[in-house]
Amino acid sequence: MLKTLRDAWKIPDLRSKMLFTLAMLFIYRLGSFIPVPFINREVIGELVAQGGVLGLFNVISGDNFRNFTIFAMSIQPYITASIILNLLTLVIPALERLAKEGEEGSRKIAQYTRYATIILALIQAVGISLSLKNILIHKTALNVALVVITITAGTAFLMWLGEQITERGIGNGISLIIFVSIISSLPDGIAKMAEYVRVGTLNIFTLILFIIFAAIVVTAVVAVQEGQRRIPVQYAKRVVGRKMYGGQSTHIPLKINQAGVIPVIFASSITLFPSTLASFFPSSKIANWIAKFFEWGNPVSTVLYILLILGFTYFYTAITFNPVDVANNMKKNGGFIPGIRPGRPTVEYLNRTLNRLTLTGAIFLALIATMPLVLGVIMGIDLRFGGTGLLIVVGVALETVKQMETHMLMRHYQGFLK
Repeated sequence: MLKTLRDAWKIPDLRSKMLFTLAMLFIYRLGSFIPVPFINREVIGELVAQGGVLGLFNVISGDNFRNFTIFAMSIQPYITASIILNLLTLVIPALERLAKEGEEGSRKIAQYTRYATIILALIQAVGISLSLKNILIHKTALNVALVVITITAGTAFLMWLGEQITERGIGNGISLIIFVSIISSLPDGIAKMAEYVRVGTLNIFTLILFIIFAAIVVTAVVAVQEGQRRIPVQYAKRVVGRKMYGGQSTHIPLKINQAGVIPVIFASSITLFPSTLASFFPSSKIANWIAKFFEWGNPVSTVLYILLILGFTYFYTAITFNPVDVANNMKKNGGFIPGIRPGRPTVEYLNRTLNRLTLTGAIFLALIATMPLVLGVIMGIDLRFGGTGLLIVVGVALETVKQMETHMLMRHYQGFLK
C-alpha cells in the first residue's frame, strides 16, 4: 500500500489528483467545525451517548452529528438514495433500460439520485428538528426552517464534494468522505483508551491483547475483502469472415463478500430503530418496554442483528450479481465453464457457488459486527459500533489503493501506445 502511494506520488497527473482529493477533504474537515445555530448540544450529546440509531449516525458522520455542524447528516441521505435507485432499477422497466444505455443512462440515473438525495435530506432534517425534544433552544418556525435549510445544504455540498473527488480526484469520493469521518474520531478513541488505563478501568496487559487482536481482525477483514473464487471460462473459436475470434481462457471473479458493508449498515439501522423510536415517548410504558426489549446488546437485539445481516447480505448480493445475465452473455459469445453445459446448468452452477460464498461472507460480516459487543462487555468499554467502522475503513482503503493502481496501469498503457 505504501509502495503504491509512493509510486503514485512520482507521477505528475496522479500527484495532482491526490492533491486535489486532499484539498477537498480538507474543506470537508473545515466545515466540520462550523456549528448550526440555535442547537442545544448538551441534549444531542446525551442522545448520542445512549447509542441507538443516533449513535451509529454519529459514527458515520465523524462526530458531526454530536457537535451538530453544517454536515450533521453527513452523506447518509445520498447513500440511502443510491440504494433506493438501485432497487428501483430492478422493478421499474424504464430505469432498467436507462441502466443498460451505458454512460448516458448512468448520467441520468446519477441525476435522479441527486434529486432523491435532496428530498431525503430535507425530510430527514425536518424529522430531526421536530422529533428530537429540546434539540432547539428556541423552537420557532424561523429557527426550524434555518436548521433544516442549513443541514440540507450541508448534505448537498458534501454530495458535490464527493462527485468532484470521483471525477477530478483519485475516485471513490463518497466513500472517502465516510472514511475520513470515521478516521477523524480515532484520536478521541485513543484518548479514551488512555483514560481507561489511567483510571484503572482497563489494565495495560488487556490493552496490549486488544491491540494484537485488532491487528488480527484487520488482517482477516483484508483477506476476506480481497478473497474471491475464480470460475474458469473458456471461449470457443469461431470464424467471422476471414478472421478467427475466441479460443482464449478467462475467469469470473466471485468475491467472498460481494455486498461489502451495506448489510451491516442496514441491519444496524433496522435493529436500533424500535428502541430509538420508543425513546421519543419516555412517558409511555409500552414504549419503555420496547426500548428495553430491543436495547442494543440484549440477546434479542443481537440475534435480530445477526439474522438481518445474513438476510441483507444475500439480498444485496442478488442485486449486484445476476447469474442468468452472466450465463446468457457467455452463451452469446461462445463461452462456457469447463465441465458445465451452457444455459440452465451454468445458471444453477453459478447460483450454487454464489450461495456458498455468500454464506461464508455473511457469517464473517456477522462475526466482525457483533464481536465489539462481546469485547465491550468483557473489557467494560464502549465498542458498540467498532465493527461497522472497521469494515468501512478497511474496505475504502483497499478500494482506493486499487483505484490508484488502475490509474498507474492506464498511464503505462498510454505510454506504450505513444
